[in-house]
Amino acid sequence: MLNIIIFGAPGSGKGTQSLKLIEKYGLKHISTGDLLRSEIKAGTDLGRLAESYMSQGKLVPDDIVIGMIENLIKEHPDATGFIFDGFPRTLAQGKALYEVLEQNGQDLSVVLSLEVEDKELVERLLKRGEISGRSDDNRETIEARLQVYYDQTAPLKDYYQGKRKLEKIKGQGSIEDIFASIERVVDGLIE
Repeated sequence: MLNIIIFGAPGSGKGTQSLKLIEKYGLKHISTGDLLRSEIKAGTDLGRLAESYMSQGKLVPDDIVIGMIENLIKEHPDATGFIFDGFPRTLAQGKALYEVLEQNGQDLSVVLSLEVEDKELVERLLKRGEISGRSDDNRETIEARLQVYYDQTAPLKDYYQGKRKLEKIKGQGSIEDIFASIERVVDGLIE
């Protein structure tokens, strides 16, 4: 089973590359935002609990999100594997995900870290904002999101490096060239 975390700063191309991975390898996509909305819509206990936090503008606690992810893993025992997009975001979430996979007889295959220079990230997000009209893709918000990434999420790289799971991928260039680099890593895991 392939369990892949796609990792990188906002604007690094995680969503784009996730879609290509799903298409090629048949992985089940786990996006925490989608997962939260799905649980709320289904009216599950975890969904109602998550909604109580979200309706107050608060972040949903890690244990609730981890519980949802564990439920999803258990609901799909025949999956080819999972791609985690936008999760984990903190060291605590990274450790918890590792434990959940282990408790369910699985392992993390690889963490694909899309490496992109800050200048390029800002340009990509500003361009995305112009095209999509997303209000959070403005310079001030982008810089704040990058700072949160470096403060809270980037330390996960050292954690996964210590577990020998981190693969750095040059995240600049054409979408196809970046995906070719990802394919070399993933194909090496399944051969």
